[in-house]
Amino acid sequence: MPAPPVEPAVAVLVKGWPRLSESFIARELVALEARGLALLLVSLRHPTDRARHPDHERLRAAVLYLPEYLYQEPLRVLRGLRRAIGRPGLGAALRAWFRDLLRDPTPNRGRRLGQALVLAAELPPSVRRLHAHFLHTPASVARYTALLTGLPFSVSAHAKDIWTTPAREKREKLRAADFTVTCTRANLEHLRALAPEADTTLLYHGVDARLFAPPATRPARDGRDPADPVRLLAVARAMPKKGLDTLLEALARLPAGLAWRFDHVGSGPLLDTLRERADQLGLARRITWHGAQPQPRVIELMQAADLFALPARIAADGDRDGLPNVLLEAMATGLPVLSTPVSAIPEAVEDGRTGLLVPPDDPAALAAAIERLARDPLLRQHLGGAGRETVLARFTDEAGLDRLAARLGAPPPAPAAAGLAVGVCASPSMRP
Repeated sequence: MPAPPVEPAVAVLVKGWPRLSESFIARELVALEARGLALLLVSLRHPTDRARHPDHERLRAAVLYLPEYLYQEPLRVLRGLRRAIGRPGLGAALRAWFRDLLRDPTPNRGRRLGQALVLAAELPPSVRRLHAHFLHTPASVARYTALLTGLPFSVSAHAKDIWTTPAREKREKLRAADFTVTCTRANLEHLRALAPEADTTLLYHGVDARLFAPPATRPARDGRDPADPVRLLAVARAMPKKGLDTLLEALARLPAGLAWRFDHVGSGPLLDTLRERADQLGLARRITWHGAQPQPRVIELMQAADLFALPARIAADGDRDGLPNVLLEAMATGLPVLSTPVSAIPEAVEDGRTGLLVPPDDPAALAAAIERLARDPLLRQHLGGAGRETVLARFTDEAGLDRLAARLGAPPPAPAAAGLAVGVCASPSMRP
């Protein structure tokens, strides 16, 4: 007879499921299940990506999709409201929501309360805590639900959610959460300055260095052979903070005699604009726009590439990357990476040792760095080897994920099973 289904103990809230751009979340959830945690995945949005990563298929947890827009499922919202009446925490939830509404009088704020009412009504009785990925919308829904149900909630804070959420709201969520984990030291310092009394911990995202491995050999291309051009790769959503427009301007500045090709992987709102700009710059025949791709295809492209570029910037609305996991993945495959000293990127990319860093929004400096790497295969080999060593030394440690699992209530690992899966790397200074 098949084993009876395991009742979930932790409800994990995410913006959408599955999402190709959030492979780090899928990998973490699979690793948490491997450590004995029974999960319920709660998604605020329905999927838009057609492809899926292997980790999406490996996850055993059921997925509960909340009403993406309340008018689409009014009966679920009404049932949630009816169930909430008489709950001891309803008053506290409404007061917290009303304070937030006064500061943010938008339909989105109303949707978050409605989603919390539905979640509180539909949570299995076995769930004993909530954990939200991202400090903005998912954490709002988790906080209101926690007040309604009396369950504790915790948060994983990442990048945009930190830098585009108002300071007062972040402070309140940090103080209300049971604990918060974040993926860069820059994030940690910012959050601890806002709420020193809150329990905030550094956990780097891990990379599976067995999966993201270098190829057996890489050709020593130097840009002199038009039949075998240097291969440049970027894996990034087409959005302002990624600096892809600067990358196109830099490519247009490369010498006419340098043979190169550029592969871009990713979707995003600016993709059509970037393609049009590439056409205007006369680059179209040298660029392949792959769109969003599943992880195995990304690994293939990384192993076929010669260098990886991500000229990140701080966007006009304050949005920025933390430490993009794709940089660590590229480093793990032995690629030399070219980026900018924005946010937490220097925590992994050391200029001249594990990669090259140039100022953001500087096409001339970026073009010079691309040309330098393109013409010097020995430099690429040196930087790529040092980058992989950095990933192996600092970004595949199991201690962080073990601690996260323990804080979420996982049973202690059996001695023989300790250290088998790759997930999140802990800082040496991480609080117990």
